[in-house]
Amino acid sequence: MNNLFVAAASGMAAALCVCAGPCGDALSPLPPGAVKLSGVLAEPIAKSISRWHKGNVPYHDFADFFGKGRPKFALGEMWGKFARSGAMQYRHSRDEGLKAILDSAVKDILAKERPNGSISCVSVERQPAGGDGVTKPDCGDLWERKYVMLGMEDYYEWVSQDPAVLASLERQAKCIIDQIGPAPKMDVRDAGWSVNHVESSTLLEPFMRLYKLTGEGRYLDFARYLVECGGARGSDLVQMAYDRVPPHLMGGAYPKAYETTSYFEGLVEYFRATGDERVHRAVTNYFDLVLERELTIVGNGGGDQPYHPKVMGEAWDNTAAEQTNPDMKRMMETCTGVTWMKYASQILRLTGDVRAMDAIERYIYNGLLGAMKPEGDGFSYVNLLNGEKVTNKGWGWKFPSGPVTCCNLNGPMGLAYIPFIAVMQGMGGPVVNIYNAGTATARTASGGDVRLSMGGDLVDADGWWMSVEPSREETFPISLRIPAWSECTKVCVNGKSVGEVAPGRYFELERAWRKGDRVAVRFDFKARRLLAPRGSNRAGDGYQAVVWGPIVLARDENTDAAYAEPVKIKADAAGLVDVKQVRPSIPGHRLEFAVPTEDGEITMCDYASVDGWHGKRIQTWLPVVK
Repeated sequence: MNNLFVAAASGMAAALCVCAGPCGDALSPLPPGAVKLSGVLAEPIAKSISRWHKGNVPYHDFADFFGKGRPKFALGEMWGKFARSGAMQYRHSRDEGLKAILDSAVKDILAKERPNGSISCVSVERQPAGGDGVTKPDCGDLWERKYVMLGMEDYYEWVSQDPAVLASLERQAKCIIDQIGPAPKMDVRDAGWSVNHVESSTLLEPFMRLYKLTGEGRYLDFARYLVECGGARGSDLVQMAYDRVPPHLMGGAYPKAYETTSYFEGLVEYFRATGDERVHRAVTNYFDLVLERELTIVGNGGGDQPYHPKVMGEAWDNTAAEQTNPDMKRMMETCTGVTWMKYASQILRLTGDVRAMDAIERYIYNGLLGAMKPEGDGFSYVNLLNGEKVTNKGWGWKFPSGPVTCCNLNGPMGLAYIPFIAVMQGMGGPVVNIYNAGTATARTASGGDVRLSMGGDLVDADGWWMSVEPSREETFPISLRIPAWSECTKVCVNGKSVGEVAPGRYFELERAWRKGDRVAVRFDFKARRLLAPRGSNRAGDGYQAVVWGPIVLARDENTDAAYAEPVKIKADAAGLVDVKQVRPSIPGHRLEFAVPTEDGEITMCDYASVDGWHGKRIQTWLPVVK
């Protein structure tokens, strides 16, 4: 064998491997604390921990909803969302102050258990609740209980394996099993607030996780019931995905993006346990369909035009084609983006499909960070590409400490997933997915340790590098994700080029690694002009956008009074734009570029940097001069 052997992934062009039947994943997360980020992406994570989880979030008030009741349906989800993201943040940060807060929050919620074992905002005699959220305000009961279970499961798995927590989870599950199922119990499709009650079937995920923790067959049996019910009243979501029905046509009049994707995340866990090939086809088809039909240029999806205006911009709406529709007033709910990110990470783990990581990268650097408040203490409810970029108008409640929405609570979960997937464990060694400074410790096929010390970041002009420090000299592979947008990536080991590197694949470096070996990567950043997709509204055709690598550029009213004026971007026959990176004009801008037009240069910055929280607007899809 040569000292340096380079091989591309086999099987699917974009994947490490594809699992079939009950088997291990292609990729696995590294153990808690094994990944420590210190680069550009570490800053928003640290801000979120200090100014959100350790800030003034009223988590005691969230728990009180379960004892005193709540003034509005489904507010009981807040405790679980807070605990869930906090536990995931603790998983990588090991922040003892955060742990103390989580310990206190769990103590609060355990004290709210009802005599039948439930932790519910609804009294025992009124459980389980159905209805529409207006005439029957108790509805949302199962959705709230689902989030209590998820929050406690994440706490148990990542913070403290307290036997009292597991025992409570089992009592909660028993209560639900006693109440929900075939007649004379309540059908899960009749419980909830929405038209098709899809939200109640998302119990699938916490039940599958509890089955994984305990091995108890009754939890798998209940999960099987949730799968066989199809996920929604009047719609078999599993069969629809198997048949490749577009997402905006799944679920009838209520193809709610966030809840539907939550159900499919539970389906991935169900496949892992059962090897059901129909489910495998459904979950991979759903990933493909959302990727192709729903994601905008910033990596999130869902909208209010033209198919589902009554769902407030939170439905799958053929958004990839409709993203320039000027009638769009609400789109890209943060809950949707984060849940899509989590689902894509499930597909990444299951199959090793590199497209999942490319999609996650696009969302992180654009949609996720673009929805976060600059101070770190909240996230936008929905985002727009043009006009009012961020808004917190949506479902939530105003507490004495301030307003809290579902998206404020879900956004930190997206941040917590960055270190979760940044570097992962492959079959024989580490797999690098995100290019950022930090450290990671993985294992070799023989069980030895290998520490990666990483410097630079994705957009660093000097590239990204890592120092490899195995516990002993050993031959094993290190896989690098080569983004699809980087056509001519350069990879060197100890200063020597490894040769041709194909985009949109994992690139495997296998050699006898020694302490101090150094890998350097330089990406091929090009700016491309994109023309508007052809959606249902011809008024949406006359737009163009500029993307630099994975970074979406925008005009910012904070620095450009003419931000919405029509222009004609100069591009060559291949759509490439000769942009020049310039020094940011204001502290909040991370990246700025001089972009050529037929009438001179305009200044554009990265979409994520635009501060829309103080009334200023954005133009991402630029109107074309007629």
